[in-house]
Amino acid sequence: MNQDEAHALVYGSTEPRIYTPPARELTPETTMGFDVCDFARDVLGIKLLPWQRWLFIHALEIDGSFEADWHFRFRTVLVLIARQNGKTMMSEVLSLFFLYVLGVSLIIGTSTNLSSAEDVWEGVVSIAESDPELSREIARVLHVNGAKTLTLTGSRQYKVKPPTRSGARGQSGDLVLMDELREHQDWSAWSAVSKTTNARPNALIWCMSNAGDGTSVVLRSLRMKAHAAIGDPDGIVADLGDAYEIPSWVSASDLPAIFEWSAKPDADVSDREAWAQANPSLGYGFLTERALRSSAATDPEAEFRTECLCQWVTSTVKPPFPDGSWEAGIDKGSRIAPDSPLVYGLDVSADRQHASMAVCGLRSDGRYHVELIAYRGGLKWVIDGVQRLAERSPHHMVRIAAQAKGAPVSSLLDIIEAVDGVEVVPCQGRDVAGWCGRLWDAVNASNPDEGSRSDSSPVMHIPQPALDLAANVAVTRPMGDGAWAWDRGKSTEDISPLVAVTMAYGAATDAKQPEAPSAYEDHDLMFV
Repeated sequence: MNQDEAHALVYGSTEPRIYTPPARELTPETTMGFDVCDFARDVLGIKLLPWQRWLFIHALEIDGSFEADWHFRFRTVLVLIARQNGKTMMSEVLSLFFLYVLGVSLIIGTSTNLSSAEDVWEGVVSIAESDPELSREIARVLHVNGAKTLTLTGSRQYKVKPPTRSGARGQSGDLVLMDELREHQDWSAWSAVSKTTNARPNALIWCMSNAGDGTSVVLRSLRMKAHAAIGDPDGIVADLGDAYEIPSWVSASDLPAIFEWSAKPDADVSDREAWAQANPSLGYGFLTERALRSSAATDPEAEFRTECLCQWVTSTVKPPFPDGSWEAGIDKGSRIAPDSPLVYGLDVSADRQHASMAVCGLRSDGRYHVELIAYRGGLKWVIDGVQRLAERSPHHMVRIAAQAKGAPVSSLLDIIEAVDGVEVVPCQGRDVAGWCGRLWDAVNASNPDEGSRSDSSPVMHIPQPALDLAANVAVTRPMGDGAWAWDRGKSTEDISPLVAVTMAYGAATDAKQPEAPSAYEDHDLMFV
């Protein structure tokens, strides 16, 4: 390295770009983090990097007083950071502190890749066995794969458990270490392992991961809630409407605390400041600019952004529509003509946690326009929204299309149909596949590949993050003889926005259905 390069050396950012702020000044009286840092230095002989010390101090904040009653302010700590920055060592230090200083009964380590969890466990055992004072308290070490256990005197244990629905059931953990949370593609392992802490009043779930993608179901949800709690610093919650609105009865400490070392969403892959934001260990001896520069030059961009900039990639699954077709149908100025009939579509997510309402109508140029007009958490708002639509449309029926059988939304249709002024347009049998295929043809009509366009008229839509995401990750299921339908359960994200649009467009273009009067006869399109 020449003199100019040495002078320009960039160090990683000690403070994460996004984090849950402390509730009060952090001192040895208000956080256990100082004790952990002292333990690492004085007992373990480990010199923490600045960011590691910062994290322990902020993440282990307490409520109450060490002189009386206290508990950790947070039960769930979410640490997002680029690869190869020293996450494993953090978990080792924390585990040893909980075992030897706090004297907890059980630590549970898990990861979707069991070897990752075992690596942390092996590191803890190695440190404990190599220290004369710590080793005196070791009662037994079980090295059996899949059941590795460190037992100390007084029945203190550290166990490695597989990330399965049954892996940790029957246990009560005081500290749960969940590594690489980005790989959890459903809630089964999280539900089983995290609930082991429910019987422990001062338990801690410590999650460390780099950024996720469209398949990272658990990490994405926890991150959304954490961002919502601190004001949505990157606008990711606003992009999805109020689907992640925090209920009034939930306090900030009930939600995950987040400490996110990541580059800004619009950062360039060559931006050295972005490297520093996502890599707090940069410049401290083992993670170098040269290594990052080489990765930026050789990795696919999406790979580098995820692994080295800790940025989220929307999806790693093949979109259901031909490349570029959905994006080609985006028109920021698109709008339904004032005299167009309207048909609404409704759908509910596979887990019944969110619902979507869409609308379809004709533009002034004769093309159809589809739009997501509501995407919210819970289901109660659906009935209220339908009633409001009916009240504002006294001169004609409000037509709402939805899948009539075999879908989460089906259970709501009797209640919706009972609302005065509402007509439910059921989609069932062959129509399910037919309406899906019809929307596919209309989206493909905008295909930028001239040779692949369909003969259908293009369907247009404005940019809407929740709908755009669903349109890029939706998975299909076969229905026989080449027909298919959207698969809510196997899709990596909630695709109810896309299904609602499918229902609205399918009903609006169905020759069997009577033409609906325009809602604009009474009011402008209402966003419920």
